[in-house]
Amino acid sequence: MLSIKQVKEWKRTLSNKSLLCVIHSFCKKEDHNKENLFNSLNYDVAAKKRKKDLLNNKAKIQYFHQEKWIYVHKGSTKERHGYCTLGEAFNRLDFSSAILDSRRFNYVVRLLELIAKSQLTSLSGIAQKNYMNILEKVVQKVLEDQQNIRLIRELLQTLYTSLCTLVQRVGKSVLVGNINMWVHRMETILHWQQQLNNIQITRPAFKGTTFTDLPLCLQLNIMQRLSDGRDLVSLGQVAPDLQVLSEDRLLWKKLCQYHFTDRQIRKRLILSDKGQLDWKKMYFKLIRCYPRKEQYGDTLQLCRHCHILSWKGTDHPCTANNPETCSTSLSPQDFINLFRF
Repeated sequence: MLSIKQVKEWKRTLSNKSLLCVIHSFCKKEDHNKENLFNSLNYDVAAKKRKKDLLNNKAKIQYFHQEKWIYVHKGSTKERHGYCTLGEAFNRLDFSSAILDSRRFNYVVRLLELIAKSQLTSLSGIAQKNYMNILEKVVQKVLEDQQNIRLIRELLQTLYTSLCTLVQRVGKSVLVGNINMWVHRMETILHWQQQLNNIQITRPAFKGTTFTDLPLCLQLNIMQRLSDGRDLVSLGQVAPDLQVLSEDRLLWKKLCQYHFTDRQIRKRLILSDKGQLDWKKMYFKLIRCYPRKEQYGDTLQLCRHCHILSWKGTDHPCTANNPETCSTSLSPQDFINLFRF
């Protein structure tokens, strides 16, 4: 029979064993939690690395958002904090797909040109990478289609000139990113310019009716639809007959009246040797003094009811009874002005 002292000793031993079991179980649980924590950290690091690889300079994929519209707000409220920036809008709107649409191509190119002239420093790092990726797609499209060559040459020259000015001001925090990265981008622009200069326009093998085979009235009708006087000059260099048509006074008169107001025209009158108005010379003088009229097949639009910016035809969450009547088309300059606070 156990004594009272032996019973107490036995209980103490059991208590110590239970405590050891609890400690051992707790330690195993801690090790399990540490392992889970380690795996979680590894997952987070891997996810961040994938995101960084996607957004680095070598990535050819634009950083996309699911929604193809953006809410434009110019102040902070209880529901929305901060401001909507030009860079954020540039990231959210689907410009990569827009350049593949012939109705939107000129609009996007004009917008890229305006950003290159004065808004590069307002773009975030991600927005600048998206800008360069979209520009590369534009250049590749022109190299394949052999169309709009002069338009893209002018865009690249504008961008290169702006970057030369900004890079010279290094140390004044005018550009986001390392200076070496921007020098590399400038070298890329020079390479694109060289590619465009080396384009050899291939004559199509089609042997049917050509432009010069059409009646003169139809040729003039088609030429009247050209909105750039430089296109008329280039067309006149193709054949002697087209050279005569490209000098038509009525053609240049309509071009002047399309782009400029009567008041602007009256301020820049030029007479020819025969005492008549020289509409061709007046046109090239007018474009140096005033901006030309811009016309695009498709534009970005702003909903006045819900302040959402999107491409025409893109669905957005609008609470208006008739959303179509609330939309206002924006020119590229209007788009830039929208983000000037």
